[in-house]
Amino acid sequence: MNWRIKALDEILATAERRSLHRSLGGVHLMMLGIGAIIGTGIFVLTAEAAQKAGPGMMWSFVIAGFVCGVTALCYAELASMVPVSGSAYTYSYAVLGEVIAWVVGWALILEYAVAASAVSVGWSNYFVGEVARIFHTTLPVAFTKGYFAAAGGFINVPAMFIALFCTTLLVLGTRESATFNAILVAIKICALTMFIALALPVLHEPNFQPIAPLGMNGIAGAAASIFFAYVGFDAVSTAAEETRDPQRNIPIGLIGSLLVCTVFYLLVAAGAIGAVGAQPVFGPGHEVLQPGSRALAEACALAANQNQLSCSDEALAFVLHHIGWTQAANLIGLAAFLALPSVILVMLFGQTRLFFSMSRDGLLPTLLCRVHSRFKTPHVVTMITGGFVTAAAAFFPVGALADVSNSGTLFAFLVVSLGVMILRRRDPTRRRSFRVPAIMVVGPLAVVGCVYLFWHLPAFTWRVFFGWGAFGLVVYALYSYSHSSMAGKSASRESGAQAR
Repeated sequence: MNWRIKALDEILATAERRSLHRSLGGVHLMMLGIGAIIGTGIFVLTAEAAQKAGPGMMWSFVIAGFVCGVTALCYAELASMVPVSGSAYTYSYAVLGEVIAWVVGWALILEYAVAASAVSVGWSNYFVGEVARIFHTTLPVAFTKGYFAAAGGFINVPAMFIALFCTTLLVLGTRESATFNAILVAIKICALTMFIALALPVLHEPNFQPIAPLGMNGIAGAAASIFFAYVGFDAVSTAAEETRDPQRNIPIGLIGSLLVCTVFYLLVAAGAIGAVGAQPVFGPGHEVLQPGSRALAEACALAANQNQLSCSDEALAFVLHHIGWTQAANLIGLAAFLALPSVILVMLFGQTRLFFSMSRDGLLPTLLCRVHSRFKTPHVVTMITGGFVTAAAAFFPVGALADVSNSGTLFAFLVVSLGVMILRRRDPTRRRSFRVPAIMVVGPLAVVGCVYLFWHLPAFTWRVFFGWGAFGLVVYALYSYSHSSMAGKSASRESGAQAR
């Protein structure tokens, strides 16, 4: 069977002929990674983690961070070997062939696009809250909630605005976008540092008991959901083709951003649990209530539960309000409002660079890989992607988008981890400026970790993921298979074989 595996040397040669401008350094990449990672997950999903795992969400952050950590090492080795756009898609093409590469690319589309739309809607919610607090004005629901949202809106104008704003920045230039992102990252780090400094001193050890009220299943379920809080570091590898000295700077960006964010997450989680507690809210029959469910909303409306972390829409601001730091709580809300666009920016960045690589390989129309003569950016695909993200943000609620995004991410991570191990056997002599230590230990740990978290995602997420994958295979069969740059080479090889 012809898997159409694209040689690493051929991938590098293709990128050299039609490449992007290299303007990013190690600090830019680390800021890019932190900008993508610190966002909706820690500012919003802390409450959901509390409902699923109670104080055990500390272990949930550790589990999710560990899986991302071992995967990041695998990403770093491949990115240093193949410093081109495309991330896991490109690596899969070189190791497992075109069909698997297409499926990975299709899964990453699900990750980046859904995440960008979800964060746009999340930013809109903070925008509405800030307008209410500062100007004492309530914006009409018809123009701040999407048509399919439970609140019964029509179109989410703030979400559309922020998605279009980030799209425009990416069209104007990669370095300009990265500089803007670095400013937003600084705001987020300052906000979380302030939270840690105020919450940790009032930590009460009894608030950590019982540590796992819903057992290991609760901790694993929370880890699968708050995995979204770590999603984004892989976007660093999509910038490899626009990075100076990528063999050195890509590993710095990947591993550095993940380490910084993991430390912040653990300190923030400890501060939130220790200051106010994090026990789940149960139903009248002491049954477990699912985050986002109507039953939980009804339970949270009861006076006895209104001071529970699980019932908060703005978890970190809620904690600071509870311990008496009202102005600091308002600042946390403002920081989230100001900083969430950096997540949208990086998600859009990763999405457009993925499309760029797929179109350069012929799997998508070549129009998508055109580079602007002045701005040196892939402007066509950036505008198309921004349009789709804007439309989704305008009409759909956040809902369970985080879990849907996680499914695509975990699949891509799994393939990358397999790819590193396969290449160590297939091409052991190729220069690797960064090598995963103990690859036959780290690689399997990454694979098992990804499968473990995927297994603990909600069942509907599996249906969305496999349905999306099936649709992608139809697109591949109808268009990509025959238009691939590898199609002619495969035909030539088959003709040669028949002649012999």
